[in-house]
Amino acid sequence: MARTAQEAPVALTVRPSVPALAPSVAAMGYTEGRFAHSAELALPTGAAQLLVNLDVDALSSSPLRGAGRRTRGAAVHGPFSEPAVIDPAQQRAVLWVAFRPAGVHPFLAAPVSALRDELVDLGELWGTDGAVLRERLLEAVAAQGPRAALRMLETALTGRVEGPSEPDPAVRLAAVLLDRGTPVGEVADRLGWTTGRLARRCTEQLGLTPKRYARIRRFQRLLSRVNAGHGPPDWAVLAADCGYHDQAHLIHEFRALAGITPTAYAPRTPRERNHVPLGG
Repeated sequence: MARTAQEAPVALTVRPSVPALAPSVAAMGYTEGRFAHSAELALPTGAAQLLVNLDVDALSSSPLRGAGRRTRGAAVHGPFSEPAVIDPAQQRAVLWVAFRPAGVHPFLAAPVSALRDELVDLGELWGTDGAVLRERLLEAVAAQGPRAALRMLETALTGRVEGPSEPDPAVRLAAVLLDRGTPVGEVADRLGWTTGRLARRCTEQLGLTPKRYARIRRFQRLLSRVNAGHGPPDWAVLAADCGYHDQAHLIHEFRALAGITPTAYAPRTPRERNHVPLGG
């Protein structure tokens, strides 16, 4: 039976089956769906993704201010520090890779900061291998289905390691501590680094400064609480629990990182908390 625009998307999510990818890749998957709305906000998470649009050979995103970004259908979505407007029609059939913090770094010849707030064509990053990957994945899906395409994508990733095969353990620890709300100065002390060295290493491998990364991860902790299903949000309580100075600080940060007020926030579903429909 054909699905209507209102039906939930089909989704397949897997962990990488290649052990060498596990330190860098959090999950991989295939999503297929139709959506009634024509645009949505994609909220920043602090992480990078590899996206392959199997429906049409195009991907795009637009910041709330400034020029939009458009590539062919296979691209790396760098760590965003601000919300972007995306077209849900480009999510009709998508293969994706969600990288762990600093996880995209081993697959790049340049620092991750070069991808910050950018959507970069895979052909620019991987040359001919990246340029032809989408067609090869289309053939795999047609012949054997999405799982076969995901295995092919794993093979492509394994062959593109540019340096050490996993993220720097010290930067990974820094990301974990920042994610927990540990102050930047304390993170540097825990690692035996100066704050300047911490900033350089995080910018190079996370793509974001420690302060910006901490702000985005605090915002994600807030969204996780909001979508936990425990009734209408008590913003004052959430502000205290999530590490904001007060409710006014929470509202200011929400507007900065989501482009909307907390009360206007209505995600596609609680599990898709970083996708916010913007109208019909």
